[in-house]
Order: sequence, then structure tokens, then C-alpha cells
Amino acid sequence: MTSVSRQPALLIDSFNRLHNYLRISLTERCNLRCQYCMPEKGIDLSPANHILTTNEILRLIRIFTLYGGVNKIRLTGGEPTIRKDLIDIIRGIRSYPTMKTIGITTNGVLLHRFLEPLAEAGLNSLNISLDTLIKEKFEFLARRAAFTRVITNIRLALDMPKLYPLVKINCVVMQGINTDELNDFIELTRDQPNLAVRFIEYMPFSDNKWNEKKYFPYEAMLKIIKQKYNLEKLPPNDKNDTTKWYRVNENSYQGKVGFITSMSEHFCSTCNRVRITADGQLKVCLFDNKEMSLRDALRSGATDEEIYSLIQRTLYKKEKEHLPMNDLATSENRPMILIGG
Repeated sequence: MTSVSRQPALLIDSFNRLHNYLRISLTERCNLRCQYCMPEKGIDLSPANHILTTNEILRLIRIFTLYGGVNKIRLTGGEPTIRKDLIDIIRGIRSYPTMKTIGITTNGVLLHRFLEPLAEAGLNSLNISLDTLIKEKFEFLARRAAFTRVITNIRLALDMPKLYPLVKINCVVMQGINTDELNDFIELTRDQPNLAVRFIEYMPFSDNKWNEKKYFPYEAMLKIIKQKYNLEKLPPNDKNDTTKWYRVNENSYQGKVGFITSMSEHFCSTCNRVRITADGQLKVCLFDNKEMSLRDALRSGATDEEIYSLIQRTLYKKEKEHLPMNDLATSENRPMILIGG
């Protein structure tokens, strides 16, 4: 492996967007079967030898960090807590002094086993997916009975503010499915300063039962919520923040509420993210089906410089923005579970 003794270059595409945020899917496997993520018929898993190994993941992290200047990494899946080397990977990421954010997106089912070890290893950003506060609806959406465990684990995380100063709940909003629960999610932010609830617009992916009638845009969510609550708009966390932030303008509501508007008001112009799938494919846009195999480059004996050059060339071909929603609905792409949430 080539040694690195250089200042990191910048990962910049042809539209002058700086990319300092890497999302890595650790596995295609999951212990839930959420409808918008997993096709009802299931998926054909990649052969085990196609999945990146621990050393391969850590080497790519090294290249992206030392060569490309990445300082934010989020681990996804599938369900990342299924992967046995999760703690070792986080320790490896934390070893880079320039790394600011190490995050994980999880369904929360196994989180009780990992909350303290994850934080001790270096995790400092926790996102938990939860689309309903109703047990029966959870089991319908996730096709598994795990509601009580997930709710219990969210409470455990919220009770550890020193380890997790901010816990984010991600809720995919679907017309006729959970739009009647928006205000119930808002209520979670009462007396909970370390909680942020984020509502995510339903997005089309291959085999996720996309139906435009299920799509419920940000403005429609806002209209419902404002009928009950006085919302105060908050500034973005930084120039690349994908969330429109609010809080209920009453003292008892100490948490935050956010909206991710990928379909109705995309944020492509400030995109700073690239993704690596569990089988080692580089995706420079969530919605673009073009991929470049970093796994094959790793296994063919490419040097760090050669892999970095491959990453740069691929990134430079990134489109200005993703296709409109209806075009995405008819375009080929991986199911969400094979991309990484």
C-alpha cells in the first residue's frame, strides 16, 4: 500500500461542488423488510465475496480521508448493526484527527447492544428510522414485529445525552399511511432537547411500490402541522445541510423538527455527498444508476493514488441535479436496501 505524506486534495465535481461527506453501506442484509426500502419479494443478495471486507472498507476510508479531505462519514445498510466488525470500523475512522463526524443510520432493533460501545469507539451522530408510532402499523410497514424494541432503544439513546447530544428520528412520510401521525411525531420534541424529528419525502426506487398517490410533499406536511403548532424556522446547520429546520415556538418544545425535501425542493446545488455500496460500487448520486467499482480496483492491485484518481474522474461526471420525480419513478436503479440509506 502506498504511503501518504501529502495534503489532501479536494473532491470537487464539474459544478464546483466540494464533496467532504462519504456514506458507506456496510451490508445488504437487514432484520426488517420496510416497504419503501425492500421489495416485497426480497432481494438477491450479492455473493459474500463481493461484499467489501473490513480491510477494504478501512483502506477506502483512508483514501477518501487522506487524499480527498473527507471529514464526515455515515455508516448505513441494510442494517449496519448486523455487521460484526462495526465497532472496529468506527475505531478505524476515529483514528483520523481531521474526522469531524462519524454517524450511523439504523432501524434501532439491536441498538441496546451497541449504544455505549459505539460512542466509546467514536460515534457522534445517531439517526434512527421510525415511520410510525403505532405498533400495528409498524408491523405492516416493516413486515416484522419489532416496534416495542425500537421504541425502547430510542428512549435508551435519549437518556444518554452526554454520549448522544442529538438523536435524529427519520420518518418517511407516505400519503394515507402515516400523514395522520405528523403531529404525534411533533409531540416527541416536547421536553426533549436532544431529539430532532425529520420528515422525509417518499422517494421512488426500484421495486419499492412507488405510487405518486403516496407522495406527500413538504408544503403539505407543513400545512397540517401549522394548523396546530406555531413553528419557528431555524437556520441551517451549515451550507450543505439537507434539512429545513423548525421548532415549535413554545418553551416546552425543546427539540427540533426538520423536513428533507428531495423531491419537491431538491438540494442538488449544494450536494457534498458520495456513496459506496456494500459491494464496493461508488455512486456519486443517490438517484443515478451509474456506478464505478472501487472493489475491483482494490482487488486488482491499484495503488492508493490510482484509486483516488478513479474517484476523482467518476465524481467529475456527476450530473448537475437528479431527474424529476416522475422520471425517477420509471428509471432503473437499485432498490434502496442495495444502495444504502
